[in-house]
Amino acid sequence: MTTAILAIDQGTTNSKAVLVSTTGEILSRGSSPVGIEHPQPGWVEQSPLRIWQSVQEAIAACLQAGPAVDVLGIAISNQRESVTVWDAATGKPLGPVVSWQCRRSAHACAELISAGHAPRVQALTGLPIDPMFPGPKMKWLLDRVPVGREVRLGTIDAWLIHCMTDGAVHACDAANAARSQLYDLNRQLWSDELCELFGVPKSALPEVRDSASRFGETRNVPGLRDGIPIASAIGDSHAALFGHGAFDPGDSKVTFGTGSSIMTTLPRFIAPERGLTTTIAWSVNSQPTYAFEGNILVSAAALPWMVEMLGLPDVKALIDLAATAEACGPGFVPAFVGLGAPYWRADSRALFSGITFNTTRAQMARAVTDSMAFQVHDVFKAMSVQSPTPLGRLYADGGPSKNTFLMQCVADTLNHVIVQCDAPEASALGAAYLAGLSLGVWPDLAAIATLRRVGNPLFPRASDAAERLLVWQDAIYRSTLSVPSTMSE
Repeated sequence: MTTAILAIDQGTTNSKAVLVSTTGEILSRGSSPVGIEHPQPGWVEQSPLRIWQSVQEAIAACLQAGPAVDVLGIAISNQRESVTVWDAATGKPLGPVVSWQCRRSAHACAELISAGHAPRVQALTGLPIDPMFPGPKMKWLLDRVPVGREVRLGTIDAWLIHCMTDGAVHACDAANAARSQLYDLNRQLWSDELCELFGVPKSALPEVRDSASRFGETRNVPGLRDGIPIASAIGDSHAALFGHGAFDPGDSKVTFGTGSSIMTTLPRFIAPERGLTTTIAWSVNSQPTYAFEGNILVSAAALPWMVEMLGLPDVKALIDLAATAEACGPGFVPAFVGLGAPYWRADSRALFSGITFNTTRAQMARAVTDSMAFQVHDVFKAMSVQSPTPLGRLYADGGPSKNTFLMQCVADTLNHVIVQCDAPEASALGAAYLAGLSLGVWPDLAAIATLRRVGNPLFPRASDAAERLLVWQDAIYRSTLSVPSTMSE
C-alpha cells in the first residue's frame, strides 16, 4: 500500500486536506468551507467547533478522492494570529475564534501604545502593537470566561492538536508562538513580562515545540486510525516559504489569499524597521530560522466585494474587465479593516480617489486588482532596503496566484521576476515536508530541496506601472491622512 503524509491546511475561508507522497507529489485534495461572522463593525470571528468539523470534512473528501494509502503522519498548517479559548477539563470552547482580521482589540492596543509599551514589545517579539496580533485578543476572551474555570488558550494549530489528540496534548509550534506577541524571539520562550503586560496567564498557554516534531497521536478522529503521529505544525505563511524550498537568505514568497503575506528568509535575527515584522519562519532541531514579513490585511478579499458593487457574475468577470482598462484610472485602497504592513494604521479606511465623470467601470475594476500588486510593492520595497542580502527568487502562491494577469501586474509593478507556482498548495506541502523531516522520510533540508517543484517565471514588462504607483501613493496618503514614513524614506 502507498504511504503518504496527510497535510491539513486550515485557512480563513476553507479547510483543506492534501495527501502528499513520500516523493513529494500531491495524490489527492479535499476541502470544506468555514463560515465567518461579523457581529459588529470591525469584528471578525469564527466557530471553533465549525473549524474542527470542516477539517474532518476536508480529510474525508481527500481520502475518498485519493488512492488507498497508509497515512504515516499528520501535518498541520493554519491561519495565524487567530485565537480561541476552551475548558481545560471538558475541552469545550468557551468563546469564539477571534480572527486575525478582527479589530475588537483596537482600543486596548491604542492604550498600550499611548502608555509607551510599543518599543519594548517590538524589541521582544519583532511585532508592532496592532489588533491583528493575539495578545490583546486573548485578554478579551479571558475577560468573558466564567470565574473559576481552568482554561487553555491557543492559536489554531493548538486547537487542532487538542482536537486530534482528544484533548491529550496542549502544544503549538515556535512559528505560531512567534506571532502571538507573548513569545520572546531571542530567548525562545513565553515571556513573563509580556504575559503580565497583556494580562494572560502563562499557565493557559500551550507548550512550544519545533515545527518538525511529534505533537502527539490521533485519537478518536473520524476516518483516521488511532495512533497516527502528528508530526508537524506551522503557520500557513511560514509553511509556504518552507514549501518553496526558500532556505537561502534573500529567498522570498508572497502568498495571496484573503490577505497577503510577503516573507523573506534571513541569515539571522534582525530587528525590524520600516513597517516590517521579524518572525521565526520555522524551527528544526531546536534551531530557529528567522524571516522578515509584511502582512497585508485585505488582498483578494476585495475582489468579491467589487464583483457585488459592479453587479458582475464572478471574480473572473471582474479580472477580465480590469484587463480591458486602457488608461490609468482612480486609486483604490482596500483598508476595510485598517492597513497592515508597512503602514500599520488601524484607523485607516477603504477609499477610491481620483474619480471623474470619465472614470469607467473597467478602470474601477483595475484599481481594485492593482491594489493587490501595489501593497506587495510597498512591502517588497521596505524589505529590499533592510535585507542584508539581495532579494532573489520570489515565489507566488495561493489561489489568486493562478491568474496570470494578476501575477503579471505584480511582476511589472515590482520590476522583479515572479515565479508563479503550478501547485497553489504551498502551505500544505511545506507542512508535509516538515512532517517528513520529523518522521525520517527526508533526512535534511538538502533532500527536500531536490523535490520536484514546477513554476512559471513571469518577467517584468514595459508598462505604465510607474504612473499607476503615483496614483496609488496619493490614495494611500488620503487614506492615512499623513505621508507614511516608509514611502518617504
